Amino acid sequence: MDKATPPGPGAAMTTPGATAGPSPGMTLGARDAIAITVGIVVGAGIFRTPSLVAGAASSEAMVYLAWIAGGLISIVGALCYAELASAFPSAGGDYHFLKRAFGGRLAFLYGWARLSVIQTGSVALLAFVFGDYASQIVSLGPYSPALYAAGCVIAITAVQWIGVRAGAGVQVWLTLAEIAGLTAVIVAGLLVAPAAAPQIVTSDSGAFGLMMVFVLLTFGGWNEAAYVSAELKDARRRMAPVLLFSLGLITVLYLLVNAAYLRALGLAGVAGSQAVAADVMQLAFGPLGAGLISAFVAVAALTSANATVFTGARTAWALGRDHPRLAIFGRWDEASGSPRNGLIVQGAAALALVILGAFARDGFQLAVDYTAPVFWSFFLLVGVALFRLRHTEPDAERPFRVPLYPVLPALFVLTNAYLLYSSLAYTGRGALLGLAILALGGLLMIPLQKKETPP
Repeated sequence: MDKATPPGPGAAMTTPGATAGPSPGMTLGARDAIAITVGIVVGAGIFRTPSLVAGAASSEAMVYLAWIAGGLISIVGALCYAELASAFPSAGGDYHFLKRAFGGRLAFLYGWARLSVIQTGSVALLAFVFGDYASQIVSLGPYSPALYAAGCVIAITAVQWIGVRAGAGVQVWLTLAEIAGLTAVIVAGLLVAPAAAPQIVTSDSGAFGLMMVFVLLTFGGWNEAAYVSAELKDARRRMAPVLLFSLGLITVLYLLVNAAYLRALGLAGVAGSQAVAADVMQLAFGPLGAGLISAFVAVAALTSANATVFTGARTAWALGRDHPRLAIFGRWDEASGSPRNGLIVQGAAALALVILGAFARDGFQLAVDYTAPVFWSFFLLVGVALFRLRHTEPDAERPFRVPLYPVLPALFVLTNAYLLYSSLAYTGRGALLGLAILALGGLLMIPLQKKETPP
């Protein structure tokens, strides 16, 4: 049982045979939590997806509307997570919420999916993005992206293994560098590059739903803040402000970046660009600007990868803590303040994916395909968990409550249901691989349940 779990309803949901031992300490400040949240969300996506969003838009106003809507929808989700994380703070994050609401079996499936696909796949993909752009600066040969990606995984895992303060400190500096890079693009597009000539858009596009899929993909990752709730000082009071400030800052940055893209290139130019940030920097500063953007994207990918490694290992810890046969994952190292074994297992799995990716570079797209439906399925269930926990644990202390309940949580659930549908429609057969891995987790759960359930 978590130290944060009070006796009563929550205690009854603890998996039989859960292991005891050192638990996370409150070592993170609000600045650290904001840096982790912003670092995960503001990744390489903002340098790529604006072209896809513009390609589906019929006007610049529609582009701005989509990004504003994405920020508002994300803030609604953050309000839901703020209630869950402030009422039930845990390093297990979503795993802990699902366990309290629906029991250990569903939580195990989520923990398995996150450990085997969602988080390790995200780390590997971000490492490859870093490798692709680092190779444009200094190439290491035909396998340069893979070599950089492998080095990225090893280095970030090592930093996190050293200790929570080292990992959080690196995250703060990386996030500042990432924001500096975005600021350079904003200045280049709004103040330096010549404004694009007025354009007449004759496209009959305007698929707002498709635009929102790409926009919300770019906003994705803010929920990872829930995984630092057990380590955030005064989490019950600070969790809501941390999430709201982070998403407010991200929304402003995204709107300014898109304004810079549209001013410099126009709607048609943004839609037709394969590297929109590089094109803006080229217009503003020439070849030097185009080279700088590679460094900016590499830093953005590194920032997201570092934060993803930080939060991902905490699910492995929660899973190992609850299942004695997986206890090796559930050991929290008091000296470093980190789940060292979880970090090693996660790093090894991500490194294996990088090695496979070196020989099958189309694995990047495949990983996106099979990860998305699994992710949105569990994200939807977390929204449902808020309703269930309001019903099953009405007396639990809730320092923060979602305003306009149940309207806003219902909007969050419906949005996730739409994104689950969209991801299944987009991936098609590619989703079968993710579902197969999820089914494998169900088979693994059977012997675990038999072993750990007392007669």
